[in-house]
Amino acid sequence: MPTYEYKCKKCNHQFEEFQSITSEPLTDCPKCDGRVERVISGGAGFVFKGSGFYITENRSEKYKESAKKDTETKTEKKSDTKTTAKSTDKKTEPKKTKPDSKK
Repeated sequence: MPTYEYKCKKCNHQFEEFQSITSEPLTDCPKCDGRVERVISGGAGFVFKGSGFYITENRSEKYKESAKKDTETKTEKKSDTKTTAKSTDKKTEPKKTKPDSKK
C-alpha cells in the first residue's frame, strides 16, 4: 500500500497517510479540521546492492560456481562438435553431365 502526502490549505500542516490505492483521499486536517489536498511526492527510491544493479552481481558463491561449470561444459561440447564436423566433411565435386547431342 502506498503512502500519500497531504497538506492542509488552512494551517499548512503536512502529513503522510498510509492508504490503499482504492481508498478515498482524506479531506480533513487532523490538527485544525481544515481542508487538505493530496500533494505529489517523490515516492520510494530504489535500493541497489553491490557495485552495479544487475541481478547476476548479487548471486551466491554456490550459484556462481554452478554457472561457471555449466558454461565450461557447453564450451567443451561446442569444441567437440567442431572437430567431428571437420573430420566428417568431404569435399564433393559436382557431377559432370554429358551435353545434349540433339540439335
